[in-house]
Amino acid sequence: MMPVVPPAYRGRFAPSPSGPLHFGSLIAAVGSYLQAKSQQGQWLVRMEDIDTPRMQTGAADAILRTLERYQLFWDGDVWVQSQRLERYQQVLDLLKQQQLTYACNCSRARIQSLPQGYDGFCRDQHLSGDSLAWRLKAPATATSFTDLLAGEVQVPTALAAEDYILKRRDGLFAYQLVVVVDDLDQGITEVVRGADLLELTTRQQALFQLLGKAAPAYLHLPLAVAEPGFKLSKQNHAPAVDHWPVSETLTAVLRFLGHPPPTELTGACASELLNWASTHWQIRQIPGQNEQKATDFL
Repeated sequence: MMPVVPPAYRGRFAPSPSGPLHFGSLIAAVGSYLQAKSQQGQWLVRMEDIDTPRMQTGAADAILRTLERYQLFWDGDVWVQSQRLERYQQVLDLLKQQQLTYACNCSRARIQSLPQGYDGFCRDQHLSGDSLAWRLKAPATATSFTDLLAGEVQVPTALAAEDYILKRRDGLFAYQLVVVVDDLDQGITEVVRGADLLELTTRQQALFQLLGKAAPAYLHLPLAVAEPGFKLSKQNHAPAVDHWPVSETLTAVLRFLGHPPPTELTGACASELLNWASTHWQIRQIPGQNEQKATDFL
């Protein structure tokens, strides 16, 4: 009997070009890069620009230049979500044909007033017309999954069972749909990302199953926060790292991820630090908590 050969590792970093890279997003980039390169795998970059009103002109190019400055070189072409709208519509149409979706005209105010998330109000109304959202009839979604760092993660039942949006009323595709289609089409074998997306994982795993494909493995990195509960993000104006000193900043990222470089690499260039880190990278050394204060490492 021939041995089963596992698929070649393919990971990805998928920033939103709504602003420049900050310390938190650099952590996600470095963590996903090292997880890929430690396994001689490919590391892809994808621009998640599907929420067009939030995008910032020039941000995508600035992000790529910052990655290059930190010697984080990607494999293959950069994928851009806004160039893949036909593909997303194709998958949505397939789900419609399988009667796995329904139209919804509930207002945001109504949904926000609900104590347990969306209640399926429009599921049996068979709505038609313009300016409607499209929701997935949530399958029997699991309420737990195994994360490569955190182990078994429990997801709130109400969140796992919610009929979530695939296409918004304004015509924009939702993250929950496009991230699965992109990971599927790019052949991603493992997703390394921030712990803020931890509880959405079972939804994505279930959608992979509906599309007849195996979901990738998932590893969620701790978040860099300004204060407990307040992650660094573009929305709260976290400072960009594009002009920060490369060696010192990359060393801080590696310390955050539980891989402090040895003293002999103090002041080393980015390529030396990354080569050392990819050789010594171990998931078990990454801190297990979901949040860490960025100022403890900078």
